[in-house]
Amino acid sequence: MKDLIFSIINEIKSYFVPERLKYKITGSCKKCGKCCNYMYSFDTYTEKEFKVTQFFFPEYKRFYIKGKDEFGNLIFACKYVSPQGLCTIYDKRLKMCKKYPAKFIRYAGELHEGCGYKIEKKNFKDYLK
Repeated sequence: MKDLIFSIINEIKSYFVPERLKYKITGSCKKCGKCCNYMYSFDTYTEKEFKVTQFFFPEYKRFYIKGKDEFGNLIFACKYVSPQGLCTIYDKRLKMCKKYPAKFIRYAGELHEGCGYKIEKKNFKDYLK
């Protein structure tokens, strides 16, 4: 009886556990500059918000709004990227630039076509294999 109750409780709990995915970044940089010329921000939605961000964080003045995508999301670019795709102030780049791309991420995004990095997705079923 005890085992039956334990099994029922675990069955009920299993419905409340979301399937978790892990993402890992592999590969290397091809130094094309695409990531620096076509960036998104996950918390800046309007030009006014971007100006406020630049006011409080002056280091973000290196970025400018390049345009919007088909969904209306702002696209940013760095003004220190050369036409060859290299950073012209490499020694003074931001921490986020030095760490890009993070080796482990919480959510999947998309990388630019031809990027040397790849996003590997692993879910629970992959671990069972």
